[in-house]
Amino acid sequence: MSLVLLGILNITEDSFSDGGRYLAPEAALARARFLAGDGADIIDLGAASSNPDSKAVPAETEIARMAPVVAALTAASIPVSVDTFSPEVQRWALGEGVDYLNDVQGFRSPELYEALAAAHSRLIVMHAVQEGACAERIKVDPAEIVDRVLGFFDRRIAALESAGIARDRLILDPGMGFFLGTVTEASFAVLRALPALKQAFSLPLLISVSRKSFLRKLTGRGGPLEAGAATLAAELFAAERGADYIRTHDPGALKDGLIVRQALEGPAR
Repeated sequence: MSLVLLGILNITEDSFSDGGRYLAPEAALARARFLAGDGADIIDLGAASSNPDSKAVPAETEIARMAPVVAALTAASIPVSVDTFSPEVQRWALGEGVDYLNDVQGFRSPELYEALAAAHSRLIVMHAVQEGACAERIKVDPAEIVDRVLGFFDRRIAALESAGIARDRLILDPGMGFFLGTVTEASFAVLRALPALKQAFSLPLLISVSRKSFLRKLTGRGGPLEAGAATLAAELFAAERGADYIRTHDPGALKDGLIVRQALEGPAR
């Protein structure tokens, strides 16, 4: 399959990169349309941040933030992904007929499985070293991280399939940044291991490195908006290593990078 780009749209107060910028429905919808025009194949909407310093958001607030944007994008035939770890919000999103559900907890709530099995949405199943919803700061030995990811997906895929959820609806996200622990090398180890993950499960992989702190720490860049070059380098590497979906704040830059890479790989003149 060709690479699919998800444009990140945070309708939140405290997302690490752009919290507060798109809380107003008109601002969120304008940003969604910009991302779609800039190369995003899917708009990934999140209304509750999962960064380590974020605060809890009630399910009704998540839904209220996303509802007008989901309705407008659906009416415009723009594919929608809803990024939420709340079972209540997930049930709402299924009722709206969204194309994708994206869960940083990897759909760990069995009470939702019957509804998931009856729906058509594709499921982005994310691994995280944390038990909770937020990217709690946990130190993990990078030498162990790939085995942890493999073990998690073995267990979670089996649970979802046993509940009647078709395997071909699943997309695997190994997690990045704090979701893999506080040691930056863990994220690089998982990126290098993408071919092994594909071989192990024969399922599409999604990677989300955009503006993350492990890249900024490596390069010495402070703010998220300074991480564009590092983000693009990691995204292109992920594409080369077999990622099928990339979730990004800047689909235009990634699309341009992919076009140049494809030209360079063409026949020599």
